[in-house]
Amino acid sequence: MDSQSSQSSQTSQSPHPPHTFQVDLRGLVDLLSHHLYSSPKVYLRELLQNAVDAVTARRAAEPDAPARVRLHAADGGLRVEDSGVGLTESDVHDLLATIGRSSKRAEGLQEARSGFLGQFGIGLLACFVVAERIRVVSRSARTPDAPPVEWTARDDGSYTVRTLPGAERPEPGTTVYLTARAGAAEWLSPERVRTLARDFGSLLPYDVRVGEERITDLPAPWDRPYPSPATRRVALARHCHELFGFTPLDSIDLDVPVAGVRGVAYVLPSAVSPAQRATHRVHLKGMLLTERAEQLLPDWAFFVRCVLDTDSLRPTASRESLYEDETLAAVRDALGERIRSWLTGLAAGDPERLAAFLAVHHLGVKSLARHDGDMLRTMLPWLPFETTDGQLSLEEFAQRHPVVHFTRTVEEYRQVAPIASAQGVGVVNGGYTYDSELIEALPRVRPGTVVAELDADTVTAHLDAVEPAEELALSGFLAAARAKLDPLGCDVVLRAFHPLSVPALHLDDRAARHEQARAEAEERADDLWAGILGSLRGSAPRARLVLNHLNPLIRRIGSLGDPELIGTATESLYGQALLRAQRPLRPADSALLNRAFIGLLEWATHGGNGH
Repeated sequence: MDSQSSQSSQTSQSPHPPHTFQVDLRGLVDLLSHHLYSSPKVYLRELLQNAVDAVTARRAAEPDAPARVRLHAADGGLRVEDSGVGLTESDVHDLLATIGRSSKRAEGLQEARSGFLGQFGIGLLACFVVAERIRVVSRSARTPDAPPVEWTARDDGSYTVRTLPGAERPEPGTTVYLTARAGAAEWLSPERVRTLARDFGSLLPYDVRVGEERITDLPAPWDRPYPSPATRRVALARHCHELFGFTPLDSIDLDVPVAGVRGVAYVLPSAVSPAQRATHRVHLKGMLLTERAEQLLPDWAFFVRCVLDTDSLRPTASRESLYEDETLAAVRDALGERIRSWLTGLAAGDPERLAAFLAVHHLGVKSLARHDGDMLRTMLPWLPFETTDGQLSLEEFAQRHPVVHFTRTVEEYRQVAPIASAQGVGVVNGGYTYDSELIEALPRVRPGTVVAELDADTVTAHLDAVEPAEELALSGFLAAARAKLDPLGCDVVLRAFHPLSVPALHLDDRAARHEQARAEAEERADDLWAGILGSLRGSAPRARLVLNHLNPLIRRIGSLGDPELIGTATESLYGQALLRAQRPLRPADSALLNRAFIGLLEWATHGGNGH
């Protein structure tokens, strides 16, 4: 006997009958309300889903059947009527008495499966979040001879089923009655029911009313005919304001027929952080699924808010967000392509609107362009960059300068920009988000462009050297100045440059700063750690203080003969150059500035006393 037949034999001889799980309904409702659903308001969505599914099922067999859903709220209760397929007594036992059984699996309803939104049994179960009693009265359209059936359930898990006389419900369809549980009456109030029904069901394809007020509003705003594009733009802007609370810069049609997606993306009127994930409103077959869908668009499209309807995306178990699968990934790519096409269209035909958009959201476009060569090529004439020639596009800057010099940090740009500009060297500030990556990608989309990172050596090379005889005459002064700044890891050089008003320029690069930080850490470290840091010492260039030989103050300081006064003056020039470069000051730098200031005061006071 093989192991499989042996196992089968043992199973058949087992004296213990199988058991079924016992469900604590109150515990299950607590789980639903605290962990599955974000708010009790979803009860109304579930009721609407059940009603719409029932109408869809009936129309699959009877295309001309009435398609009505009516909600009536009064006296702490709610009544929801539909003209749908209805239920027989057998259906009631199958669908309502067994937790988790889906109406999609019911015999006779299979052909309508693709049009269903939810699960009838679980949908009613969710109503216990706000109700202590649920009563369902239904008559089947598929079995006209079957009598109406009534199912009544309480939140303790008990229920009763009975048939009713035919006169109790002459027409096919279902009516659900809810009686509010303690503390939940507000969720069943007429005002709340009307608001929720309008929010969840405004795009449903059937006639849905609360009392006499129709809450469906079709066609959707993006599908309605308008007299002109301008009229449509105004109408969509009004829709955006009603829905999201802002007036958009523009609206982008999101039409992806293959994925069954129709909707619109609204461009935010103010800048937002790329790290802030935009949330979108997604309707599934007309029913609002969520207003907080985050994964609908590519990360770079953080400057729009979407509202759309789809019949292809899958909801999660709570039906309050989207299931991450291949379909959602394909839709995300397709919607991203729509937004990319909109940008390309603006660049080709509406530069004023594009400029207004980029003034607010250039960061989002830069984020896209660094990964998309076509987008970078399209946006090259439009994306703004901070340069020594003012706010320019990279295209215009590259036309002006044979070499596109750039810095990787804002600090470096502030440090060298004024001097480089005066020497005719154009510099782009690459310190802002994405800018360095885009500048380095420039040769790929603009062949022949030369891009170079600007460092201290490049700047110094563009400064004029001083005549050897003049520098030799100042050798004593330069030696004293170098000795003063050597402990700070800074060299002193003499050059002639414009503007004349700048007495000294502090230049370094990241390698010099790293070496400086390593040396400081080595000084503070114990023997073992100091040895490790010492072994990391590289041949990185030191920072340098470039003195401007054309500046009158430097000429006067250069004529000083007192070494102590030269040292104090050098420290003052060093501190002033750091401040001009807008560099963060280290504790040693702050102490130097204080020392130099006090030293100059003492010297001035000493000189004023005639000593």
